[in-house]
Amino acid sequence: MSEMKSLGHSLGDAIVARIGELAAISETPEHLARVFLTVEHRKAADLILSWMREAGMAAHLDAIGNVCGRYEGERPGLPSLMLGSHYDTVRDAGKWDGPLGVITAIACVAELNRRGKRLPFAIEIVGFADEEGVRFASTLLGSRAVAGTFDESVLATCDRAGISMRDALLQFGLDPDHIGKAARVRRELLGYVELHIEQGPVLEEKGLPVGVVSAIAGATRLAASLTGTAGHAGTVPMPMRRDALTGAAECIVAIEEFCRSDQAGLVGTVGAITAMPGATNVIPGKVSFTMDIRSQSDMHRKRAVADIVRRIEAIASRRGLALQIDVIHENRSVPCAPWLKAQLADAVAAEGFASFELPSGAGHDGMAMVDVADIGMLFVRCRGGVSHNPAEHVELADADTGARVLLRFIENFRPAANSES
Repeated sequence: MSEMKSLGHSLGDAIVARIGELAAISETPEHLARVFLTVEHRKAADLILSWMREAGMAAHLDAIGNVCGRYEGERPGLPSLMLGSHYDTVRDAGKWDGPLGVITAIACVAELNRRGKRLPFAIEIVGFADEEGVRFASTLLGSRAVAGTFDESVLATCDRAGISMRDALLQFGLDPDHIGKAARVRRELLGYVELHIEQGPVLEEKGLPVGVVSAIAGATRLAASLTGTAGHAGTVPMPMRRDALTGAAECIVAIEEFCRSDQAGLVGTVGAITAMPGATNVIPGKVSFTMDIRSQSDMHRKRAVADIVRRIEAIASRRGLALQIDVIHENRSVPCAPWLKAQLADAVAAEGFASFELPSGAGHDGMAMVDVADIGMLFVRCRGGVSHNPAEHVELADADTGARVLLRFIENFRPAANSES
């Protein structure tokens, strides 16, 4: 504790500088994009490897392109506390989503190394190669490889240029036949903890720099289509119309009203809608739209989806519209381990802030890592809750606070009672 109190320099300064340095590695200078297995991705990996080594870690690229560093404990070969996040981005991205977690973890290890301090466990940091899924439309590739759940059938998937993931890995200098070697086993890991920007406005509204994540919400995505009858905008009387677009509009409002009235944190989004034939003077005959429904509770989410589908079916029936609904994606919710939440909350309180729990509506690598380790997450406030956008921003003071909380957590970390040692 006394060492933490005497930490007189800002961890945030170095973190923010490195965030900018990494953000300069992009397909174009105008729009940040660092996509899995590209030239820019490799440059970023090499830079992160150099930072890990400067921090006193042994570092390497694994078989999927994850950047892996290890800081040994009081003796070599001890089980490790794993920290990390991802270093790929969406297109036209912000610079904080993912890299903040990797860079902050490295800064914490560098501080321990500066003091010559070793702990009764090792620390590992992983910069996951692909969380966003931009290039091959398959998310969490890096963390699934570490968790031993990588689906090798995705190696045949091609990007928009027709390059398969297998060929892209070879071009990157990796061997796709050795991805299994990236997998870890539970006895090696004491837990997985990720620091990440909130990507939402709750911490800002609460006036708090950091928050402890309760769970990563599960998500159901559906595709719906309503089919009526296209017709002339001037000749079909209103009572005789089978307008697919007005039917879809009623469905969309019903989804919003249902989710707004929920008391358990359910969120629902209609993110895309297409009307056919799409002419100003033609009554729309067919409309397709998407739904994204999320909740911390899988049971609550599944019940909500069923209720929403019933409401849409009633609207379609009353309006004489044919309805097709398909589930196109489903992810389970992932609770954060209570013992990790408690230790993160203790670290927040010890730094002088109120401990506040909140769910993550966005997906994270912890959704894969939970298959091989208990997980915990620490959110850092971001301005306006904006993310996946160039306006994404974290104040220097908040970056510093996040690092101090994480460092305090690491120094006081106590493995779960049933952890092997």
